[in-house]
Amino acid sequence: MTASTVSSRIPVHDVDCIFTDRWSPRAFKQDALPEHQIQALFEAARWAPSCFNEQPWLFVYPANAQHHEMFLDLLVPKNRRWACKAPLLLFLLARRHFAQSGKENRHALFDAGAAWLSLALQARRLGLYAHAMAGFDLERSYEQLQVDPEKYTVVAAIAIGRHDSPENLPEDLLAMETPNDRKAPSEIAVTACPLIAE
Repeated sequence: MTASTVSSRIPVHDVDCIFTDRWSPRAFKQDALPEHQIQALFEAARWAPSCFNEQPWLFVYPANAQHHEMFLDLLVPKNRRWACKAPLLLFLLARRHFAQSGKENRHALFDAGAAWLSLALQARRLGLYAHAMAGFDLERSYEQLQVDPEKYTVVAAIAIGRHDSPENLPEDLLAMETPNDRKAPSEIAVTACPLIAE
């Protein structure tokens, strides 16, 4: 991480470093994660807030090495190049309808995002990093994960592990191995709706 990257990530206002410390690296060590750490990630996600306490998220993770390879094969080639080193791959799903009423849950993706962030922050508490990905074969994911698209939305793929030396990445990926900057607070929070329409 360069000095300019560090300075660009210094928060304008006082916030806990757990937020600014979280980012999505691509360099992972292949060391297997102990089961208690994996379950701690899911425990953190379990406590995320949700509409009517529906908890519409579902994390699907490999039961064995064969499943891990199948998950990896669902990623687009560029993601596959680095995610192959991550010891844990997940897919995050969101249930489309409320369990009690059967009505469409238009908040499900919002709630699944809250569960993802809870998992990602817990990963940092454990000395791990989590990298969520949109780059995967959506159609094949329903088939390979044996998920009914009428019941669930496959939201994201997630790679989790310990950060490795960036120098172990291919040159083109090494150039991307820094935390992203953020918009100024004034760009993400406004006081009046007319500003949004401009």
